[in-house]
Amino acid sequence: MAGWVQAMTALVCLSLGSNLGDRAEYLRRALEAVAALPDTRLVAQSSIHETAPWGVTEQPSFLNLAAEIETALGPLELLNAVKALELRLGRTPGPQWGPRVVDIDLVLWQDVVMETDALTLPHPRFRERAFVLLPLREIAPDAVDPVTGRTVAELAATLDSC
Repeated sequence: MAGWVQAMTALVCLSLGSNLGDRAEYLRRALEAVAALPDTRLVAQSSIHETAPWGVTEQPSFLNLAAEIETALGPLELLNAVKALELRLGRTPGPQWGPRVVDIDLVLWQDVVMETDALTLPHPRFRERAFVLLPLREIAPDAVDPVTGRTVAELAATLDSC
């Protein structure tokens, strides 16, 4: 863990998904690559959930998981790093919500609320997505959405009752 810096770190919740090729292997490689980022360590990961596609439904089902990391990288720096990892793992440009070998989204960044052209935190649609909330509830049920003030467990419970 050379280079690990604990000062000025943030806990960040990520959502990872894959629906092409060896989906579990892509998720494993993505987690490994995220954990290898500078000044970043993997704190927790959920089990893998198989889920129906969202948005564009005529495509293979996804494997999804959530991860919690601690990082000294800034939000845009981490976003750029995970997008570069996606490309390195074989992701190619395609339609929004279309099939992909790997997708890594920043969901929650402690109590940060921000909106730029490149990044919105918390993730703007995570509250309505079971494939994000159910895995995230396994590892960070008490994480708070700084926009609504509700915990991940509370948000996930609204989906359970649907």
